[in-house]
Amino acid sequence: MSSEVLLDCKGVWKLYGADLQTFLTRHANAPSDQDLADHNIIGAVRGVDVAIRKGEIFVIMGLSGSGKSTLVRCLSRLIEPNAGTIGYEGRDLLAMSDAELIEVRRRKMGMVFQHFALLPHLTVLQNVAFPLEVQGVDRKRRETDAMRMIETVGLSGREGNYPRQLSGGQQQRVGIARSLVTNPELWFLDEPFSALDPLIRREMQDEFIRLQSMLRKTIVFITHDFDEAIRLADRIAVLKDGRIEQTATPEELMTNPATPYVAEFTRHVDRAKVVRLQSIMTPFTGDGPWSGALPGKLTVAETVAQIDAGEHPFQVLDDAGKPVGMVSARQAIDVMIGRPAQ
Repeated sequence: MSSEVLLDCKGVWKLYGADLQTFLTRHANAPSDQDLADHNIIGAVRGVDVAIRKGEIFVIMGLSGSGKSTLVRCLSRLIEPNAGTIGYEGRDLLAMSDAELIEVRRRKMGMVFQHFALLPHLTVLQNVAFPLEVQGVDRKRRETDAMRMIETVGLSGREGNYPRQLSGGQQQRVGIARSLVTNPELWFLDEPFSALDPLIRREMQDEFIRLQSMLRKTIVFITHDFDEAIRLADRIAVLKDGRIEQTATPEELMTNPATPYVAEFTRHVDRAKVVRLQSIMTPFTGDGPWSGALPGKLTVAETVAQIDAGEHPFQVLDDAGKPVGMVSARQAIDVMIGRPAQ
C-alpha cells in the first residue's frame, strides 16, 4: 500500500431541505446538528474528511441510515455534494465538466453495488464487455478482454449464460468482472455481498481478497458488517449520523476507540481476529529457548494453535525477518478470553 493519496475529500456535506446554499453560507459551511434540526434539514453527510491512499482497501462502515451509500455516491459524484472538495489525482472532481466526469468514470473508476444490475437480455460475456462497448472498443478486443476478466473471477464456461441461469454469487462475480474490465484505478463497492447468503458471502470475500492480491486496486468498500470490515480493510472509517467518528486500522479501532460509539460498535468483535502479535509481544531479549518464529503482522487467531502447542515462547519478526519481540501462550490466551495482560 502506498502513502500517496489518490482521493482526498475535505469538508463534504450532503443535505436535503430548502434553500441549502443560503443555510450553509450563513453557518460558514459548518452547521451544528442543532442548526440542522432548527431548519428541518436532513444531514445525510456532515463535514466529512477522508484521504484514501493508493492501493489500499478503505472501508466505510456504519449502521443503516448512517450515510454510507450517500457518501460513496458523493465521492464518485453520482450525486452532487452541497459543500466541500473532492480531489482525485490532484484534480477537483467537483469542478470537472460533465464530459470530463464521464471520461473519468468510464476509464478510471469501477463500481459494484448491492443489486447486481446485470442486463438480463445479454450473456455473461456481453454484460462484462458492455463498458468497453460504451467506450467504442472494437468487438474482438472487448470480447478478449472480457473473457480474460471472466476467467479471473472464476466463471470460465459460463460466458454464454444469461443472468437468470446463474446463482446469486455467480451474478455478483459477473458484476465484479464488468466493473474491472476497463482496468479502473479506483474501485467503489457498495455493500456488494450483503444480498448473499452467509456461505456464499464468505466465498465472495475470499474471492475479493484473492483479486486484490493480484490487481492491487484502490478500493472504497461500504459495509455495515464489522466482521466483514476487519477481514478486508487496511483502514476503516466508522460513520454515524453522517459524520465520521473515527478512521483507523481495524486493530486501532479495537484497542483505542475514539468515542463511546466506536467502543460499542467493536465490543462484541473477536479480538483475536484483529490483534496482531506485534501489538502484544514483549521486548526481545535474545534469550532462548524458542519454539519458533512468527511474523508480527499475523493475528492471534491465525497463530494461537501453534503458540499454544509450543513448549517455549515464539520469536516475533518484523517485515525484514528480524526478531523484535517474543510472545507466549499466556499472552495469546489473554487476548482470546479478554483477560487483561499481566
